[in-house]
Amino acid sequence: MESSLPGVLIYLLIVWGIVTAVFIGLLWWQSILSNREEDELYIDKALEHMAIENQKIVARIARLSRPITTTGIASAALLLVIAGVWLYGGLRQH
Repeated sequence: MESSLPGVLIYLLIVWGIVTAVFIGLLWWQSILSNREEDELYIDKALEHMAIENQKIVARIARLSRPITTTGIASAALLLVIAGVWLYGGLRQH
């Protein structure tokens, strides 16, 4: 059983790296969308298309909140599991 512990740790680290990369990518995309969002009120009918575009951007940002939260929690949970496996392996050797 001891020889499989480092293998499990490697796989957990790979999964954690992938989940964390997705998390960082989602944060980056949200940042890009937030930069395109404008904090202006469009009253003129001629600028109504800009208001509609801004509403679409705000909706995209809102849709990203759940995946960002999920991947952030998954990344933190995997990191805790990795730390636990590492500590368990270290304690079993001594």
